[in-house]
Amino acid sequence: MHRTFKPILPTHNKLLQQRWDNAYYEEHRRRLASAAPTIDSKTPRTYMHLHMKLKRLQADEERLATVERDNRILLGKMSTIMKTQRGIDNQNSYEYKSLNREKRLRELLVVAKENEQIAKRISNKKPLYDHEQWDRDWVANQQYMDQIAAYPKDWWKPENQSRSLSANVKGRSKSASYSSRSQVTSGTKRSESKASRKSKASGSRERQESQRLRGVESVKKVKGLGIGNEEACNCSRDEYEELQRTEDRR
Repeated sequence: MHRTFKPILPTHNKLLQQRWDNAYYEEHRRRLASAAPTIDSKTPRTYMHLHMKLKRLQADEERLATVERDNRILLGKMSTIMKTQRGIDNQNSYEYKSLNREKRLRELLVVAKENEQIAKRISNKKPLYDHEQWDRDWVANQQYMDQIAAYPKDWWKPENQSRSLSANVKGRSKSASYSSRSQVTSGTKRSESKASRKSKASGSRERQESQRLRGVESVKKVKGLGIGNEEACNCSRDEYEELQRTEDRR
């Protein structure tokens, strides 16, 4: 019983239904076997131009061809030199021609003319400063500096120093001759100068004492009159205060 065909849906003929179901199943299996995958999991295609680099190969071949051509030319020149007198023909008969030469020449002439005009204006312009007057002022200033200088001009130079030393030696010899003559009179002059200084000192002390006495008398008169200022005694304020202090002490 368990091996008998059991249809899913009710049918009036189980034999036909079994044949149909088997045919549908086989068709389904056949379709599954021939079904194409949705995702392509095969290895990617390889492109020759990505591996061969034909452009680079072409560039290398052209470069090698250029090098080979230059080498052949150089070899030919070297062979020619070896066969002949081994000289180098470096003469060049080509003449340089510029299409803009005329325009540049015209511009150069314009610039030269402008420069000439500027130079003429500068040469014809009268100077603002007189260099001759500067020279005269400098000479006058040199004379003024020589007059007020403590030492002669260029005293530090060797020839001037030798002159000054010779002048000093002559002056010392003259002073030595004069010193012997002046020693006799120097004693009398010293004694006279001491006496004159003593007389002057005594005279100054007497004058100061007389001025002090006159000031004291004037202060007394002012106090007797009741004035009390320095104008009455005809003296300065400091002298007036000093006289007052001396009077108070007495």
